[in-house]
Amino acid sequence: MSDPIKILLIDDNSDFLFTTETFLRRNGYRETLTAPDGIEGIELCRRESPQVIITDLRMPCMDGLEILRRIKEEDPDKEVIVVTGHGEVEAATRALQLDASDFVTKPINHEALLLAIQRAEKRHRDRKKLYDYTVLLEQRWMETADELGKMVVFRKNLIDSSMDGILGCNTRGTTIIFNRSLERMLGYSKNQVCGKVPFERFFQVGEAERFKEKLRSDEYGGLNRLLLFETNLMTKTGDKIPVQLSATVVFEGREEIGMVAFLRDLREIKRLEQQFADQARLLQQDKMISMGRLAASVAHEINSPLSGILNYARLMIKILRRRSLEQEAVEKFKGYLALMESETSRSSQVVSNLLAYSRKSGMELARINISELLQKCIMLSQHKVRLQNIQIKTQLERNLTNVRGDFNQIQQCIINLIFNAIDAMPDGGTLTLKSSLNSRDGVVEIRVQDTGKGIGDNDLPHIFEPLYTTKAEGESSGLGLPTVYNIVERHKGTILVHSEPDKGTVFTIKFPWDREGAG
Repeated sequence: MSDPIKILLIDDNSDFLFTTETFLRRNGYRETLTAPDGIEGIELCRRESPQVIITDLRMPCMDGLEILRRIKEEDPDKEVIVVTGHGEVEAATRALQLDASDFVTKPINHEALLLAIQRAEKRHRDRKKLYDYTVLLEQRWMETADELGKMVVFRKNLIDSSMDGILGCNTRGTTIIFNRSLERMLGYSKNQVCGKVPFERFFQVGEAERFKEKLRSDEYGGLNRLLLFETNLMTKTGDKIPVQLSATVVFEGREEIGMVAFLRDLREIKRLEQQFADQARLLQQDKMISMGRLAASVAHEINSPLSGILNYARLMIKILRRRSLEQEAVEKFKGYLALMESETSRSSQVVSNLLAYSRKSGMELARINISELLQKCIMLSQHKVRLQNIQIKTQLERNLTNVRGDFNQIQQCIINLIFNAIDAMPDGGTLTLKSSLNSRDGVVEIRVQDTGKGIGDNDLPHIFEPLYTTKAEGESSGLGLPTVYNIVERHKGTILVHSEPDKGTVFTIKFPWDREGAG
């Protein structure tokens, strides 16, 4: 069994270091080291000798490309994965030219990062095997010609066992290398294609010509080289497979002798991308459902102050039409205007909160004032609470700002739980919102408690499953609690539920305590 590898993370973002280190340790990479900048990272690399280094490209003092260059100068066998932002194709290409193993884009998809690490680990072990075996062969080179044959076979096996598909052809375009990964990917056997089939067979009509044009241009990696070119290959059964292709023209001296291409199957990555896109759609779909319920509540909430403003305005106009203002009337007008200003401000605040809640956005992490967030949730839902004769109690810890997360998404969680509590108390009851800091466990707790009808024992294990609902048909989409669960999980938190029939339900959300923000 192979020894566990060491991984070094270099990034000036402490949150990224913490979450990524935690994720890797949970996935079996116990020897994971971190460094906040390139200088400390290179020193740690010399001292601890990790096999895989993951570095951000954009950092102050020393960027990722310089870190990559220095590491490769000292030890070319180190596997370096670079982290880039969207659109940084030129920087990613430069990193690959400096012999980076791979790159991943921000925001980091942990599953894609795990795939990149597994590839780098496989390459490191293959390179070590090849190096060890090559050294052994060189020591015995003069002893027996049989060792030369073994080296050829070993190199052939390395090609066959590569995780990426490897396709080689001669100058006529005939396939001469077709490894096992490519056999599994496309459904052909090596004997069916080697020496018999042109490599164009594996591309869609017209795509092989585009590939050759790009290979001969300077557009992707330089003349006679092609890096990170995405296309589709055709399987034996006619299905399309998305791949990322890197290729180079092979020369012997100055004579061109063929071409070799390395093909990475993108189906799993595309599946993960689709999965995250589906989660985003689920999040927005649930928000729009909640928005419909909020809109009705807000319409009632602002109708009362608007009616008051209208009545005062009509009264003032009526008085002005009758006579000129006396001092007594001026004083009354001042009072009317003050009331109109107050009611207008209240209406404006309600509408502003609704607009902020409805805004669609990505994951925007910032330090959150939990008490302020809960107060806004109460304001948006208070009319619906009053209509159903529900009393709201709050136990909110003041200045609780040491949670790092997305305000909009956490607000969506709490509003969903408030609406669930309201629905559980059709004949009235008490809704309690509580926030507190548990410094011993390192968590901030938010509790939403009702005195409603509760959740049955048979339903309780399934409430976070998509489309599962205990309400009558048409009353619920079955998306609210699954969305709450997904948001809490994305924030590295947990959600617990305790319920007793006819006694009520308590949802407790626990978010990690941001110790750096606690001061």
